[in-house]
Amino acid sequence: MLVAPMVSAIELTIPLVAPSGAASVKGNLVSLSIEQDRWVDWAGTTEPNTFFNNVLDNLVQITNTPPFVRIGADSEDHTDFSYDIEYEEDIFPASTAITPYPEATNITVGQGFYDIISHLPQGTQVHWGVNLREYNLTAANLETVALMNAFSSPAVVEKGITLKFIEVGNEADLYYDNGGRNSSWNVQEYVSEWEKFAYNVSMTANLSNTSYTKLIGAAFAGSSHNNLSGFSPQAIFNLGILESPAGELIETISQHQYSGSFCTGGGAVLQDLMTKSYIRGNLSVFNPDIEATFANGLNYILGETNSMSCHGAPDVSNTAGAALWLLDYSLYATQIGISRIHFHEGIGYKYNLIQPVTLNYSILDGSPIAPLAPHIQPPYYAAIIAAEAIGTSGTTQAVEIVIDENDVSGYAFYENGVLSKAVLINTIAYFVGAGERNSTHIDFSFTGSGNTAKEMSVKTLKIGYATDTTNLTWGGQTYETSDGRVSGHLTVDILPVSSGVDLQETEAILVTFL
Repeated sequence: MLVAPMVSAIELTIPLVAPSGAASVKGNLVSLSIEQDRWVDWAGTTEPNTFFNNVLDNLVQITNTPPFVRIGADSEDHTDFSYDIEYEEDIFPASTAITPYPEATNITVGQGFYDIISHLPQGTQVHWGVNLREYNLTAANLETVALMNAFSSPAVVEKGITLKFIEVGNEADLYYDNGGRNSSWNVQEYVSEWEKFAYNVSMTANLSNTSYTKLIGAAFAGSSHNNLSGFSPQAIFNLGILESPAGELIETISQHQYSGSFCTGGGAVLQDLMTKSYIRGNLSVFNPDIEATFANGLNYILGETNSMSCHGAPDVSNTAGAALWLLDYSLYATQIGISRIHFHEGIGYKYNLIQPVTLNYSILDGSPIAPLAPHIQPPYYAAIIAAEAIGTSGTTQAVEIVIDENDVSGYAFYENGVLSKAVLINTIAYFVGAGERNSTHIDFSFTGSGNTAKEMSVKTLKIGYATDTTNLTWGGQTYETSDGRVSGHLTVDILPVSSGVDLQETEAILVTFL
């Protein structure tokens, strides 16, 4: 017997004018963090990596703003400089089934490693990490000299590519766990070391209160929050870091967050990752840190984040379901004061938005595969959708729509204070064999003064199943092309607002009020 799909119904109430305190949202909300050890693969050496530049430019064309690019992470703390090397030489551990593409344990770089920053799109802002873990002031200063030489070069200056932040050390709260420090390591020792190293870096880079380039604060893997004996923004503020000569150059606090772990294999469930309450819980835990950061007049970002730590979980992080996670995660982050989110990327990592070079073995288990050309992965569509919702106005604000449903999320977007769009997401994972696909019918009502739109365009992220890794379409079009450019005929539905919309399980839509 055939079972008809279930259709539930809800009514959303949306203000016509941006509420007081609505979050300002910039076009580079969804940005990138790139593992430093294979930076040359992302950027290209003698010429730019065309595929990588194309998929970045797609976002530029939508928002007029390039994604912010952080270069660093674990391998920033394994990097040394040599004048004898043109680009870089890496030493990698063996590939394993859990970590098919491990980070390098030693990276030695030359001036060319930094110079290829000129290959990024015009106007890109950059956040670059230097080595603190090895406690080698000479190495850190040599890296800084090379960094500043690159950003003052004519090729970089001409394209308006700028170094906004220098990050001194990555996830220093883990230095004892990863063998970088002994058992006495604590937040007091960290602040003392950071102040010394960061001061030297800032002097080498000629940073000041009036310079464009500033320092990033924290970059911790976790947080003790208001427990001042652990690692947190609150703890380093309490220890006076902001009053030190280097600390005065901190403009932004960065923290890192993953929604689970695959470091030892197993344990990752796609529906868990996608669940609305799980997404909010993984972000709202930072509320005390954000409040403390704002109280000190600083900005707050997630400088490194993604789904599951240790490069993602197979059949979870690389799926269509993860695209819906990334979209809801990014938009909810704006509601608690996070101004930018850097999704971590590495060559062959499972959770990548972008695979920028040909891969010769599986990202899932390390087995040999036929050469797999550069390509985007499903989470890239979330970056595109967020970009389209934000647009080019430069005045966009966003508020979460109050929805008393466990599986439907919604966000309203305002330009110049006036309602323009809404993003709606159904986070129920629809799997193969699940039977009929259910949907939720959504009706709209509006509050406040202003004109109420009579029509709307509806653009849909079409997904077969939550576990799909290919064949998604956005408005009938695909980014799964050999050059990373969009292809196919654009399809949107023009509907009367009074008709409402249907939102299927494992689906997202962008509503533009006409």
